[in-house]
Amino acid sequence: MKASQLFYPTLREVPSEAEIVSHQLLLRAGFIRKTTAGVYSYLPLAKRVLNKIENIIREEMDKAGGQEVLMPIIQPKELWEKSGRWSVYGDEMFRLSDRHNRGFALGPTHEEIITTLVDAEVHSYRDLPLLLYQIQNKYRDEIRPRFGLMRGREFIMKDLYSFDVDYEGLDVSYKKMYAAYRAIYGRMNLNFRVVEADSGAIGGNESHEFMVLADSGECTILYCGTCDYAANVEKAQCTTVNTEPASCDLRTMEKIHTPGLRTIQDLVNTLNIPEKEQVKTLMYSADGEIVAVVLRGDRDLNEIKLKNYLGCNQLFMADEVSVREKCAAGFGSLGPVGLKAKIYVDLEVAHLNNFSCGANEDNYHFINVNMGRDFVPKAVVDLRNAVEGDHCPVCSGSLKAIRGIEVGHIFKLGTKYSDVLEANFRNANGEEQAMVMGCYGIGVSRTMASAVEQNNDSNGIIWPIPIAPYHVIIIPVNAKKEDQMQAAVGIYDELIRRGIEVILDDRDERAGVKFKDADLIGIPIKITIGPKSLQENQVEVKKRWEDETELAAIDSVVDTVYEIIAGAMKK
Repeated sequence: MKASQLFYPTLREVPSEAEIVSHQLLLRAGFIRKTTAGVYSYLPLAKRVLNKIENIIREEMDKAGGQEVLMPIIQPKELWEKSGRWSVYGDEMFRLSDRHNRGFALGPTHEEIITTLVDAEVHSYRDLPLLLYQIQNKYRDEIRPRFGLMRGREFIMKDLYSFDVDYEGLDVSYKKMYAAYRAIYGRMNLNFRVVEADSGAIGGNESHEFMVLADSGECTILYCGTCDYAANVEKAQCTTVNTEPASCDLRTMEKIHTPGLRTIQDLVNTLNIPEKEQVKTLMYSADGEIVAVVLRGDRDLNEIKLKNYLGCNQLFMADEVSVREKCAAGFGSLGPVGLKAKIYVDLEVAHLNNFSCGANEDNYHFINVNMGRDFVPKAVVDLRNAVEGDHCPVCSGSLKAIRGIEVGHIFKLGTKYSDVLEANFRNANGEEQAMVMGCYGIGVSRTMASAVEQNNDSNGIIWPIPIAPYHVIIIPVNAKKEDQMQAAVGIYDELIRRGIEVILDDRDERAGVKFKDADLIGIPIKITIGPKSLQENQVEVKKRWEDETELAAIDSVVDTVYEIIAGAMKK
């Protein structure tokens, strides 16, 4: 491709709307343009990257036994009502009606459609297992679309669904996808980690996320430095290993006057009570019921753990009016003693003695409180966020924290959807049996953005070779000089003949402009043809990810470049 013909409108200034690196660079480098909030057009360079990501995915899905289909984006309301998710999915679902006032949704995911499709066509155990996938646009009405392609209303996704006769078969399908996903991100030359994860609105009893590691990642990953344990912070288990009660001497509980003291830090500063010797009581509405959650003063509640434990559909922090009806006190003075609500206590609190808490009376606190003696909880469960330095739940190691971006998620669904949608088959004994399902998603457009988050510098994008829009860019320093252009065209033609994707920057621009554009769009290998090196029948070769520039003979530069690319493209 000649640069003079390539549509890549670059920007010198960082757009004010762009908050993170990938959003900034994909806009500046002419890869994407915003249509409306959370919706983008993909320009030629971006489409080439997306095509390469999709091709790698297709190859690995097909290798694992997947078959590609294409399902409708518009999905009937009745299917989602039958599965019970029409109301559960919430406001993120785009809902619409046709001229006959029939309800539909723009598909955020396709469990209902695929389950119904397979149920209509598969009747015998002989037709299973089955792995069906598609690559398609998905739609979610994000309350605040942001970060470019990271959190959009329209995005490209690969979703595969497995159907098996039993859970042993599901284990096989799940392992196939686990291995395929590792191969996919390995082939893209991305630094990633697989972590245990919460299943969220998709459901199921086991799931793993595939995280591209990046300092700008929105997810916190906790992993063990000793064993292989790794989990998203939403899922990471907390333990009480080596957490002993502060004292075995249970002192008498006292109520003290604490005017104006409302926060944990207020008690630290005024009464010199350490955070670890305080508990905080949070009030939540769980499907309309007000419940209390008790945590150590220095800990944060993991709302997903609480929601999963309670098995509720709607969970949100209670307002002060509802709290006062239960406690006769406002925020800042709440505590578990005498509280007329179900109390759920985090594991660590059960190991505390003589702690302080609110007295359920404005401007008063209790000290020397002890669980069991002064209040009895409904349950003691793991409810807090794990943090760096916590004990590993698997071994004796300690957890470390890194940031990551979720680009893939795999789930064991079991019979969650096949039961409610009546997707059955006849087993070897002729008996009706529910199909056992799994689902496996990859954010295609998000993977492109994640690659930029992980691979960039102050000059622009640094594309990994397997997903780069082009492998090589050739820059004659002065396109008006016949000898430079002749050498450039000769190398260009030979690279194309060898199957290498190449841009020839034939524009009548200053060399500095060409160099800046080449770095901005992130082409992995740059060949520069200048008057000095050309006198020696040489050209300059620079890898985008290295600082040094090398000289190569014109006769051998194509072989040199071919070897670099072939090494990076190994499957």
